Amino acid sequence: MEPAGPAERGAVRELRLHLVTWNVGTASPPPDVTSLLQLNSLGPTMDMYVIGLQEVNSRITNFLSDLAFDDPWSVFFMTVLSPLGYIKLSSVRMQGLLLLVFVKHVHLPFIRDVHTHYIRTGLYGYWGNKGGVTVRMSLYGHTICFMNCHLPAHMENTEQRLDDFEKILEMQFEGESIPSTLDHDVLFWFGDLNFRIADYGIHFVRESINNKRYNLLWEKDQLNMAKKKEAFLQDFIEGPLQFKPTYKFDLYSDVYDTSEKKRKPAWTDRILWRVKNLCQHASKEGEFSEEEQTISVTLNNYISHMSYGISDHKPVTGTFGLELKPLLLDPLVTLSPEGEWSAEHDVLIRYSAVPELPSSAWDWIGLFKVSFRHVNDYVTYAWVEDDEISSNKDSKQVYMSAAEIPDTGGEFLLGYYSNNLQSIVGISQPFQIQPNRTLIDKDLTQEENSWMQKPDNLESRDEF
Repeated sequence: MEPAGPAERGAVRELRLHLVTWNVGTASPPPDVTSLLQLNSLGPTMDMYVIGLQEVNSRITNFLSDLAFDDPWSVFFMTVLSPLGYIKLSSVRMQGLLLLVFVKHVHLPFIRDVHTHYIRTGLYGYWGNKGGVTVRMSLYGHTICFMNCHLPAHMENTEQRLDDFEKILEMQFEGESIPSTLDHDVLFWFGDLNFRIADYGIHFVRESINNKRYNLLWEKDQLNMAKKKEAFLQDFIEGPLQFKPTYKFDLYSDVYDTSEKKRKPAWTDRILWRVKNLCQHASKEGEFSEEEQTISVTLNNYISHMSYGISDHKPVTGTFGLELKPLLLDPLVTLSPEGEWSAEHDVLIRYSAVPELPSSAWDWIGLFKVSFRHVNDYVTYAWVEDDEISSNKDSKQVYMSAAEIPDTGGEFLLGYYSNNLQSIVGISQPFQIQPNRTLIDKDLTQEENSWMQKPDNLESRDEF
């Protein structure tokens, strides 16, 4: 999707969001996630992937390593998604809880105020094996919050689950324009929520599942029951549970727990959402006018993925359409390469910024491969002030040395990073850099000379 042009101003646009929740049970990533991420889908590509994992391996040796380097799951998803044009926008980790957000490059200039938070609820708030992690942002001027939770286990702990979630909802965002999670325009709540199926015995539950009569179990699902009683849950929406309960399975199978414990199957892994405007409207008479409703959420697909067996949970995904009227129409910075770029000579970048850009001497312009993984995955960069060579009222020019440009050339793009906003606020169209022919010709000559100097081993062997 291209940024809005003059003809599109005021038009509603739809973003496609794919959300994953998966308790991975300390396992390593699987060989393939094509179906999990719906990469072979015939429909339009996703604009954003949000991936919430629980029980990522957090033994002390793994966790210390992950603090110094990206954890294996983050590296895995970046390896899959970056060649497809997605950048890791943000991530947050609290022991075994991990939340990753990937977006298409084209949306970066319209995403602002990205912040991460976490709250512990294990051991009375002192231990992070349970709790919630959030990534929140402004997307085309609308506030969105993604909240990945792991709530207490076991059938009898419903009240504890509800108490913990209410505590997570009360998380305060100090010094920011949005004071709490419920103040966002859209809030997505997902994770291993650990709600169970009450009252019914294991045989009735399994028989209902075998006959695909899932509706017989819905009214005894603890989360469905709580939504009818608890006021703070009633604004949350969930799609129909038209898939098998996702817990508990024998590893690498679609057979429910055959251990001595024989856990009763349950829909522990869930995805819900809440639209603030709809909540405010619910207490008023009449309908929203089209002018008032600036953002809406549509669930297109809500399914589990039975083919993944690395854990005793099956992953669950929700595919959503976000229809919104952009409140941000123009990027803070527009930039482009000047003329034809070649690795053989110094090059120029031209950019212009809107007056409201909170510029800083620490702002920089990065040169990125088109498959870059995250904001620090640049090939080289130029400081916008130190490397500036010309300026007028409309635009500025920045210099980049040939010594910093890859000799092999290729396809790249430029991104303007705002230190004050801690994000990329302008991005160029992809463009080609011509390779350094002098060095390539030199390498070819050396290879030819090396080949010509080799002894004719075949003739030598024939003499024996």
